[in-house]
Amino acid sequence: MPKMPTPIHTMMDYPLTLTALLERAGRYATNVEIVSRLPNRSLHRYTWGQLHQRALRLAECLQSIGLKKGDRVATLMWNHYAHLECYFGIPAAGGVLHPLNLRLHPDEIAWIANHAQDRFLIVDDVLLPVLEKFCAKVKFERIFVVRHPGQSVQHGYADYEDWLKRASGNFKPPALSENDGASMCYTSGTTGSPKGVLYSHRSQVLHSMSQAMADSCAISQHDVVLLASPMFHANGWGFSYTAAMVGAKYVLPGPHLDPESILELIEREGVTVTCAVPTVWLGVLQTLEKRSNWKPARDVRILCGGTAPPESLIRNLDRHGFHLIHSWGMTETSPQATASRLPPAALLLPEDEQYAFRAKQGWPVPFVDVRIRNEKGDAPCDGQTMGELEVRGPWVAGSYYNAPETRDRWTADGWFRTGDVATIDPDGCIKLVDRSKDLVKSGGEWISSVDLENTLMSHPAVREAGVVAVQHPKWQERPLAVVALKDGAQVTADELREFLSAKFAKWQMPDDFVFVNDLPHTSTGKLLKTELRKKYAEWKWQE
Repeated sequence: MPKMPTPIHTMMDYPLTLTALLERAGRYATNVEIVSRLPNRSLHRYTWGQLHQRALRLAECLQSIGLKKGDRVATLMWNHYAHLECYFGIPAAGGVLHPLNLRLHPDEIAWIANHAQDRFLIVDDVLLPVLEKFCAKVKFERIFVVRHPGQSVQHGYADYEDWLKRASGNFKPPALSENDGASMCYTSGTTGSPKGVLYSHRSQVLHSMSQAMADSCAISQHDVVLLASPMFHANGWGFSYTAAMVGAKYVLPGPHLDPESILELIEREGVTVTCAVPTVWLGVLQTLEKRSNWKPARDVRILCGGTAPPESLIRNLDRHGFHLIHSWGMTETSPQATASRLPPAALLLPEDEQYAFRAKQGWPVPFVDVRIRNEKGDAPCDGQTMGELEVRGPWVAGSYYNAPETRDRWTADGWFRTGDVATIDPDGCIKLVDRSKDLVKSGGEWISSVDLENTLMSHPAVREAGVVAVQHPKWQERPLAVVALKDGAQVTADELREFLSAKFAKWQMPDDFVFVNDLPHTSTGKLLKTELRKKYAEWKWQE
């Protein structure tokens, strides 16, 4: 009898696809709500079971107009139920979802859509004026408009609802490989052309599993999840797919991202998990401080990233029942790569040391590897030595879409060079020092603009601060602080210097302070350092 070969393994070949998450939500979270605030502020309510059926209708309709595997379908929409249907229906048809950042300049949106070779577009009726500004510069084959209550916009495009009604309702998703493209986003970089990141089904599913872990976001069926970050920013932070996977109630705020609207949804719907950049939570905190002892019915966990939140923000939100979890990530990392959840040993530390830990970027989530490198090679993890942060993992990009000139962003051994400068503690905790281009080099020594900004924002009078390097005739560069104060607050430059002196040596402190009403931000809410550097490039230092 011939000897049988030893099997490599005995496990089933089960592809990790977004269709599996959609089917799971439709079956096991059939009656769990999805709540959307529409442009006219009315609430749209339906369930994961209804979304499941409508997403399959969308998939069938896309295939009926000629969509082929890998074709890109663009969206120009706010956060609401129809956009969520696109998140699942487009990949279920074999296409690639491509949310366009509606806050970019029309020429930049057109460049991105053309570079991605988007074939079709699904757009909100309230955003047709945005579309009209760049429509002549793109080549969408078909455009479908999502109509909202209270709108009477006249246009010549196909109606999304009428289109879905044409589906038979008996669509069976095609067989998909977990390595097929599922969605793509373009970076919101402030220099050069945006760069596309094409996510696979596998990367999205694994990222969702990570976000459900207790030491990550701990999202479960017991949660009510509010996506307060735009669905066109950094893959929608992955929350849509994670909420579907676990069957959580999902809340989408539409275009209403002001503090009062966010807090109203949190209170009305019983939100327990949310996410957004620090700028959003700084505004929410100001609103909370004007209310008399108001707290949410249930404590709210906030995944916060984009830029480093100041320690003072974490402390003050805690007082109101909002517990910020600092996370680091990028469009290139799907986006979550770290989470600052305190380990058991840190829970025994004094309160001040615990907050210092929570203000760091935290530990890499499982399957994300990190290292720091400088001109000497691998830098030691001693909490002091700085180096560029490099990452790799199953949901980290291995290249940009159709951009071979960017190959130098990856090392010869396959790690992604983030451009962030960091230190790593002996226990593996990461602290970002700065973006490499934002460090201030003064007299041969490096100064972290992030540390200065976060300390300035802990001053009770300061709403926001930006620190940039400006050329100096003697020291090469010196830090200049641009400060926006809270409403009605007053503080002098000398008082801020005195405040900083508790943590910084004299040579590390800004030489000058500029007081402004508001600081510039990117389309996704990040502080726009390039604009500050440009505006103050010719700054005349005081003698």
